[in-house]
Amino acid sequence: HVPLGKESRRRHRHRGHRHHRKRNRERDSDLEAGERESPTYDTPSQRVQCILGTEDDDVEHVPHELFTELDELSVRHGNTEWRETARWLKFEEDVEDGGERWSKPYVATLSLHSLFELRSCILNGTVLLDMRADSIEDIADMVIDSMVASGQLDDSLRQKVREAVLKRHHHQNERKLSNRFPLAVRSLADIGKKHSDPLLLERSGLLVSAGSLSGSMDAGRPSENRSKPNSKDGSTVDLSKVDMNFMRKIPPGAEASNVLVGEVDFLDRPIIAFVRLSPAVLLTGLTEVPVPTRFLFLLLGPYGKGPQYHEIGRSMATLMTDEIFHDVAYKAKDRADLLSGIDEFLDQVTVLPPGEWDPTIRIEPPKNVPSQMKRKGLSQANGMASSAEPPEEEEHHAGPELQRTGRVFGGLVNDVKRKAPFYWSDIVDGLSLQCVASVLFLYCACMSPVITFGGLLGEATRSNISAIESLFGASLTGVAFSLFAGQPLTILGSTGPVLVFEKILFKFCEDYGMTYLSLRCSIGLWTAFLCIVLVATDASSLVCYITRFTEEAFAALICIIFIYEALEKLLHLGEHYPVNTHNTLDNLTLYSCQCSAPDPIANETLQLWNNTGHSVDSIPWNQLNVSMCKLLHGEFVGSACGHHGPFIPDVLFWSIILFFTTFFLSSFLKQFKTERYFPTRVRSTISDFAVFLTILVMVLVDFLMGIPSPKLNVPDRFEPTSKHRGWFISPLESNPWWTMLVSVIPALLCTILIFMDQQITAVIINRKEHKLKKGCGYHLDLLVVAVMLGVCSIMGLPWFVAATVLSISHVNSLKLESSCSAPGEQPKFLGIREQRLTGVLIFTLMGCSVFMTSVLKFIPMPVLYGVFLYMGVSSLKGIQVRQLL
Repeated sequence: HVPLGKESRRRHRHRGHRHHRKRNRERDSDLEAGERESPTYDTPSQRVQCILGTEDDDVEHVPHELFTELDELSVRHGNTEWRETARWLKFEEDVEDGGERWSKPYVATLSLHSLFELRSCILNGTVLLDMRADSIEDIADMVIDSMVASGQLDDSLRQKVREAVLKRHHHQNERKLSNRFPLAVRSLADIGKKHSDPLLLERSGLLVSAGSLSGSMDAGRPSENRSKPNSKDGSTVDLSKVDMNFMRKIPPGAEASNVLVGEVDFLDRPIIAFVRLSPAVLLTGLTEVPVPTRFLFLLLGPYGKGPQYHEIGRSMATLMTDEIFHDVAYKAKDRADLLSGIDEFLDQVTVLPPGEWDPTIRIEPPKNVPSQMKRKGLSQANGMASSAEPPEEEEHHAGPELQRTGRVFGGLVNDVKRKAPFYWSDIVDGLSLQCVASVLFLYCACMSPVITFGGLLGEATRSNISAIESLFGASLTGVAFSLFAGQPLTILGSTGPVLVFEKILFKFCEDYGMTYLSLRCSIGLWTAFLCIVLVATDASSLVCYITRFTEEAFAALICIIFIYEALEKLLHLGEHYPVNTHNTLDNLTLYSCQCSAPDPIANETLQLWNNTGHSVDSIPWNQLNVSMCKLLHGEFVGSACGHHGPFIPDVLFWSIILFFTTFFLSSFLKQFKTERYFPTRVRSTISDFAVFLTILVMVLVDFLMGIPSPKLNVPDRFEPTSKHRGWFISPLESNPWWTMLVSVIPALLCTILIFMDQQITAVIINRKEHKLKKGCGYHLDLLVVAVMLGVCSIMGLPWFVAATVLSISHVNSLKLESSCSAPGEQPKFLGIREQRLTGVLIFTLMGCSVFMTSVLKFIPMPVLYGVFLYMGVSSLKGIQVRQLL
């Protein structure tokens, strides 16, 4: 295959056929020698795997991220110059609307013909690897010398080609930046630094201090005499022509690949050159952003084939962004290696029939870029297994923290040794704005279930344990766990099974005349002791037998329960704020609802009236309001009355609006970081504070509307709910002595419940996909829970264990993503911000809620229900079972 057609080659055979024959003979002999020296491979994929499998100590050939720019020769104001037409970081962006703006990033679609033409260009053109040059002039001279020596270019055209290559480069951002200067500048040294060998920067002339940049800004606008960082050739970088917003998207250590294609009038056949510089050099003015150039592809040809040259340039640029060819280009030792990289790329290409696909349609970048590890790994055809095979699913918990030590408290000692070195960093890492957002979000999310749980306990235990005890217990246990646990990302909370156990125990005590709090204290102390025994015997190592299916099923069940309870609580508001579904609009003036005496009168009601000094005749029933009518056990009579009082349609429907608006607004703001509005930092901050901002907005809207929606009810005094108890409970009191011994039986059931709930949640938090770096501590977690369970039992406070949905929401709120991502590319997940401050602050604020009643009373309960729905749905997103549906 002859590049760019056969006619141009045939017309000029009389001028250089001897050189061509000599060059072909040399190429054939080189290829034959290479084949004799290197082993033969069956497919291009195997050849590429061999190239990538070679380990070189030469740091100059370590692959770096690439920024690729396509420049084309064009005439502007009567002058010929190189004009930027497209760029690639990960996806293609084209200059649109006459050079006024960049297009949205999209997946490049190439013609198969242009790829074959590109292969022919590499096969027959000039290939110079590891060229050492200091400037674009040196590169042009060496490329032209090689072309003349090989017969690709006539010596008489040397000067014209050189002038064409050295034409001025005009970049699309110059117009946009001509009248302004960026306020925030990232150091060029940070952009250009290489992780592998900082000394290469000195050889490339890229070591530019932040101080040299600070002098280049003058009150937010350009200055003609500003200092300019120097490149190796002594030229300068004009920072006023650099788009710093785009520059922030370029990863540290990135290098440039420049593709130059164009039409000239002095050539009658194309000339091609592929150059790899070693080391990379900062060539001022060549690239849109000041990063060192590593690769240069040049294609100049006669007029008439501009679109063809453009497509070949796009193909070259797209190849350089391909993960595999990109590595091949860095490690290639000769022309044959580059051709193998192109052939391997062609093997992976998917061709779309021309009659069934519109090539003008642009493909949006995928949310998740597929992994290319299979293309890199050695195939089994060579007798070697792929290194990219995932580990067995059964081993996903295997680790030193779950291995039996054979010593008493051996696992606990190992947990302390593992976590102690990170304790100070757990404090320092919490000093972040993201942690503030997480605290505000989780505080609002934890408050409502704790108070609700306390209210339900109060009803079930006749106020022996109620909301104030629940708040105090949650604060005390949560702070202790966050300070001393092995995995402080876990959030403790109240669970449904514990509530069921409390109800059964209270009924048992009532039926057999026992003191509830004393018997509960005995059971709690036995449970704490049994949990400590589990810690001493390394029982947490059994967690390694919990399969991924068990995790997923448990997490999915808890998330579904969260969603169900949120919807159930919303619908339950319809009982307290009923709606008359049989309204006749014309009779609205006739509807009324009044309070009347109960009929018949119950003994409990009579006793209430006697205690308050009332009787049936002394109470003005027609003048009582709703609350007084309910207090005196009156009945509501009238066509506008429901079972629990007058019909109030506004409250129910307004609550529904608040509920769903909270859910959708939270979801929208959480995804706001991927939108195109506002700077990246602003979008990221809005995303971090998504739930808190939603609550603020909904509280403000509810306040302005003035509809009496149900509000959060927080106790305003710090004292036990019941006057018949104190803050410390005796395990015996009036109960028989043998109850302390018999309590071990229900304690066994509680121990199993707490162990499974705590450890399954811990396993979910400690998953490998969360990329936790500070390790975990299953034994230490269980010890802290056991100790605090004993403390809460003695003080008559509710028991708290790991809350799955709250813990998952806590982890999700602390996710770290790459701040530097290519246009169109989703930010990469880097891990979790592991620290202890968020848990400490969440539960400290919860304990102080008693003193913040004047503020918290404005939060509508439907808004908190909407937050529950959001947490349940967002937690489901990370479950693989849902992704498989």
